[in-house]
Amino acid sequence: MMRPYTLILFLILVKSWGQQTDYVDFKVAKANIAFGELMQKEVKGVVSYEFDILKDVDSVCIDAVNFDEIEYELDGKINGKFYDGKRLIIKHPFKLGNHHKVDVTWKTRPKKAMYFIDWDYDGGNKQIWTQGQGKYTSNWLPSIDDMNEKIEFDLSVTFHKDYKVIANGKLIEKTNKGNVISWHFDMQNPMPSYLVALAIGRYDKKVEYSKSNIPLDMYFYPKDSLKFEPTYRYTKHMFDFLEEEIGVPYPWQNYKQVPVKDFLYAGMENTSVTIFSDAFVIDSITFVDKNYVNVNAHELAHQWFGDLVTETSGTHHWLQEGFATYYALLAERDVFGDDYYYWRLYEYAQELLEQQKAGQSTSLLNPKSSSTTFYKKGAWVLHMLREKVGDMAFKIAVKNYLNKNQFKNVETNDFIIEVEQASGQDLGAFAEVWLKAKKFNFDDALESLKKSVFIQEYLMVDCEAYTSKCKESLSSGVSEEAKIKVISQMFDRLQKEDFKNSLQVRQAIAKNISKVPEKLKKEYETLLEDKSYVTIEAALFGLWNSFPKDQNKYLEKTRGIQGFYNKNIRMLWLTLALLTDDFESENDDLYFNELLDYTSPKYGFEIRQNAFSYLKWISACGEKCQENLQQATKHHSWQFSKFAKAMLKAK
Repeated sequence: MMRPYTLILFLILVKSWGQQTDYVDFKVAKANIAFGELMQKEVKGVVSYEFDILKDVDSVCIDAVNFDEIEYELDGKINGKFYDGKRLIIKHPFKLGNHHKVDVTWKTRPKKAMYFIDWDYDGGNKQIWTQGQGKYTSNWLPSIDDMNEKIEFDLSVTFHKDYKVIANGKLIEKTNKGNVISWHFDMQNPMPSYLVALAIGRYDKKVEYSKSNIPLDMYFYPKDSLKFEPTYRYTKHMFDFLEEEIGVPYPWQNYKQVPVKDFLYAGMENTSVTIFSDAFVIDSITFVDKNYVNVNAHELAHQWFGDLVTETSGTHHWLQEGFATYYALLAERDVFGDDYYYWRLYEYAQELLEQQKAGQSTSLLNPKSSSTTFYKKGAWVLHMLREKVGDMAFKIAVKNYLNKNQFKNVETNDFIIEVEQASGQDLGAFAEVWLKAKKFNFDDALESLKKSVFIQEYLMVDCEAYTSKCKESLSSGVSEEAKIKVISQMFDRLQKEDFKNSLQVRQAIAKNISKVPEKLKKEYETLLEDKSYVTIEAALFGLWNSFPKDQNKYLEKTRGIQGFYNKNIRMLWLTLALLTDDFESENDDLYFNELLDYTSPKYGFEIRQNAFSYLKWISACGEKCQENLQQATKHHSWQFSKFAKAMLKAK
């Protein structure tokens, strides 16, 4: 708490803090990190910063939000603990050209940015992981919130020997100390504080090497060894592709990927170590419907766009998210082909058009724009720019942009200048239309898409007015996407022969028919055999709902199938088993208790949310369910917390 007599000094210091990068250049951080009582979510340690003074200044500050204890020692002789709850202030007459070192000792119980998973009860998947996106690392590590300040972070983390520790950089040493191990990681180049990361848990790993000999460390839970291949499928392929396509070598010593429980997003591109949701740890059947490939490629692309070169502010956020989205699409194009690439661009264009119709379109340079704008409009800008200037000029520009600005911060103009120089074109008009205008230029985007025969074919399909030609397309050589469009438009006129189609088309049939006509019963039953958890889930409910006399048969047919990470099929099965009057009534308690158990904190929030929804559907969210729902309102995932609060309110 700040004492009254320090308030005047605090106000005097604020001016210099606002532009601290003009006065101080932090160079290196060496952090020794340890943990206290894990149930109390306590982290502590010492971090040493070396910094240069760029202009005379009377104080330097380090961000530290709501720390329990924090103090410093400057140059080994000056001690202090002036702290306002958000910043540690080092008061000293710093002079231009001088070099200093400050050792900061701290202890805290972070409310965000570092998450302690499953430590408050026996069992579970005990983990600790970080998520510092934006300016949140200062909630657990005294650091610099300004992303324009780039520092070489070397972390040493001490933890129990039964757990793996993964962090930024190269593991250079492990020191055994009884029941604990100290893991020492070395970074060779600077990065913003928000990209500092660590993950702790029980993991195994496999290592592959890129063509350029970069180690690719891929972590997995020991129980998921059979899921390793489908989860990380195409990882090395895409890494090699991106290095070649971007034209700049991967900028860090190694690349690691770590799945964690209850992650806040799909993935996060921390420097050299991507942390991602373990909902993407999948089997081969799941790969068809939901896989890690796009997230994998997106976070990998960020190692160049976001980590190597970083935006100066939110105004230029598309330089990170738009580039990562675009280069992920290029990597997927290399894996899945041109049609896939154009189809995803078409989907992005449709989403941007809907946003526009809703009056929500914004400029790509508006720092308050939506993710749809930053990611998908950003990707479209790069697609259109590449078409305008040509492949060669575009690739030269990207390479020059990265090389000139490596380990620095950038604005949009830094990139546009490189494209203009490489192409010899004035891009002023292009920037007005694609970067500055609120409107998404859908007409020009559609003309670009029509260069794909695949997209032309898709756009020609129109079965709103039923014709024999439209019907014939289901047995023709048109694309799967075109056939799915036909299914969605004429599902009430399907015939038996329409089931003789691909997995994707059969899935569309399953999803579009909830009440199965008797004449299609036999064909629809075959959907339960498909290698798609989406199809099986839809078909099970469709058949159970349509043919009451055969409900037991369908439950027997699908007994034991779990489905996706969120157990979509298992929970539907349990619910239908409870609703089916003559199906194993002696096991009702067993099935109900299993469904109820899935609402407990030992499961990931995707599983819990699914279980809550089914219990609500059958009006069976009793005392224990309500207790778990109350606990869920305090979950660190705001989406899940919001869901729990809404369900309680709707009671």
